[in-house]
Amino acid sequence: MSESTRYHSVRLEKERCRGCTNCLKHCPTEAIRVRGGRAHILDNLCIDCGECIRICEYQAKVAVTDAFSDIQRFKYRIALPAPTLYGQFRGLRKREYVLEALLKIGFDSVFEVARGADVVSRAIRERLRDKSIPRPVISSACPAVVRLIQVRFPELLEHVIDIRQPMEVAASIARREFCKKHDCAPEEVGCFFITPCPAKMTAIRRPIGQEKSELDGAISIMELYGMLVPYVDKIQAEAPDFDPATRYGVGWATSDGEASAVCPERSLSVDGIPNVIRVLEEVENNKLNNLEYLEGNACIGGCVGGALTFENNYVAKAAIRQLVSAMPHERLEDSVPVSMLTKYPVKNDRPFRPSAALSLDPNMIAAMQKMNRMNQIIEKLPGYDCGSCGSPTCKAFAEDIVRGFVASEMDCVHLMKDKLRVMAQEMVTLAQSTIDLGAAKEENSEFRIRNSE
Repeated sequence: MSESTRYHSVRLEKERCRGCTNCLKHCPTEAIRVRGGRAHILDNLCIDCGECIRICEYQAKVAVTDAFSDIQRFKYRIALPAPTLYGQFRGLRKREYVLEALLKIGFDSVFEVARGADVVSRAIRERLRDKSIPRPVISSACPAVVRLIQVRFPELLEHVIDIRQPMEVAASIARREFCKKHDCAPEEVGCFFITPCPAKMTAIRRPIGQEKSELDGAISIMELYGMLVPYVDKIQAEAPDFDPATRYGVGWATSDGEASAVCPERSLSVDGIPNVIRVLEEVENNKLNNLEYLEGNACIGGCVGGALTFENNYVAKAAIRQLVSAMPHERLEDSVPVSMLTKYPVKNDRPFRPSAALSLDPNMIAAMQKMNRMNQIIEKLPGYDCGSCGSPTCKAFAEDIVRGFVASEMDCVHLMKDKLRVMAQEMVTLAQSTIDLGAAKEENSEFRIRNSE
């Protein structure tokens, strides 16, 4: 898919925006500008991490996902719940209650994304045997982190593992198994991911590493939570026979769950976009070469901290850990035989490519000229990074000028103050000169009168 055909789940509700610049200062890719008293999202820089949704006090940033009614487009509907969904229900004793509740509200079948995570965990373990992949190998599970690397750290793309996200693997298995069991055509079956974050929705509409997503849509956990609660509270009997995921797959819902499943030793798990950026800078500077695997999560606590969840992320994380601790201990190799890795598609069919978002101009000579102009502007700016100009930093402001997003350097309030101060001083000087000239003329006139007398 070309750079020109972009899709974003994170959208701006302009009528709610107050132009407060709070989102401006927190966006990890500097994708937000404030112009005319309203925020604007630059779609070539946005990675749909949802950070602006979390911090906007006026709910001016929203995530657009599929509506529950969209499942009616298909004759058969499969729900693919993220393991994060289990953490939304306090005191949940069995996750089968949640799976059964999904059937009650209108789905024909349920397939745990945690099962897809089991397969991906085994695939990554096998892939790590390849020592030609630069270390540390970086997880590709969080689409917001992958897009962050495409935008800000393109030289690290060769570190990102070429294994599909668990939701994609789960959808592939779910559709094939359902069609085989019910003797129906694949196009009759709709696979819907129950998502904790907007980045997953974007990854379905604009896949990373795949030509086409295996999923047909994504419905937010927030939308389904209220529908599921009454059923989860009432279901007490043994739920129908679901082919269960392992503790490894369920653990993917929280930070460190993936790393623990695929590479227990010499791995590092980082959550929260600012923290991920700091660690990626360390990798970029060759300071973490002794590390084998890096798990990065855009959200604090992992997927349980997604912007589309209902429960407090710390409470949800504790609930997931409690569920995992009650699950049987088993070897991943026994639960996921290596034959699964060839039976279903687990590897990407397209390479990760850097984003052209940071390129000043497709023409190299023009780009260098703009870079020189940008550096000249930066030297004039105060370097306060205050955001008063509507750009997040002075560097971003200079870039906005050369790109034509801003009219002139005088949009910087500090340069404007300095200019006004100089102008004011010049006016005082001019006024004083006028007064002195007037006094001199008056004195000269009096002198002539005295001489004429």
